[in-house]
Amino acid sequence: QGNDHQNEVMEECELPLIDLSNLRSDYEEERMACAQAICRASSEWGFFQVVNHGISLEILRKMRREQVKLFKGPFEKKANCGLLNNSYRWGNPAATCPKQFSWSEAFHIPLTKMSEEACFGEFNSLRYYSFSSSGC
Repeated sequence: QGNDHQNEVMEECELPLIDLSNLRSDYEEERMACAQAICRASSEWGFFQVVNHGISLEILRKMRREQVKLFKGPFEKKANCGLLNNSYRWGNPAATCPKQFSWSEAFHIPLTKMSEEACFGEFNSLRYYSFSSSGC
C-alpha cells in the first residue's frame, strides 16, 4: 500500500496570490519578499495569480479578446501552419491529434520574438506594439 498517496484527490487548491505593487515599494524588505514569493510560487506551482500589476482593464480586455479568437481556431490550423514560429503546444507532448486527451493548450512566445514581423501572420493584433501604445 505504498502507493496510497497516488490515489488521493485534491478537490480544491488555492493558487499563490502575489501583490506586484510590493515590487515598487520604498522598502527593500518588501521588494525582496515579493521577489522571493514569485520564486517560491514559480518553483512549487509553476504559475501564480497576480494583483496590483498596473495593467489597465482595457488592455486586459483586448488581450482576452485576442486570446479567445486565437484559441477558438481549428486545431489543424494552429498545429500545422507554423503559427507564431511553431510555438503552439497542447496538453500531452505525445498527443498528435485533437481526439487525444489534452490537459492544456498554449503558445510559447519568447520575449525575443515579440517584435518579429513574420511571427504572427494573421494574428498580428497579438503583437506587443498593439498593446504598448495603450500605456502599459
